[in-house]
Amino acid sequence: MNSNVMDQAAARVTTLAAKVCPKAPPGAAQPVEDIQGYVLWGVGILFLLGIIVGIGGVVGGRVFAMPHASKVSMIGIVVVFVAVIGYLVLPGVLTAMMGQGCI
Repeated sequence: MNSNVMDQAAARVTTLAAKVCPKAPPGAAQPVEDIQGYVLWGVGILFLLGIIVGIGGVVGGRVFAMPHASKVSMIGIVVVFVAVIGYLVLPGVLTAMMGQGCI
């Protein structure tokens, strides 16, 4: 009998927890969106700078006959492209695994 009461209590707590939805305080939505926008633009600029620096390293390595610099710069360009792909794919994967909405 005691186990049955415990199971019912656990079911009630689980049901109550499923109804809890986190909400931002009033007026917090706009600053949060601004910060997310700045971060998004910053990450995009860093990707662009990584590509530009990588291309500059390849060109510089070829011009100054430094094959190691060219190889390392090509690796850098590949890493930037892999990071861009991960940046685009991973949020969808996390959403699929964790779900959306309330807890």
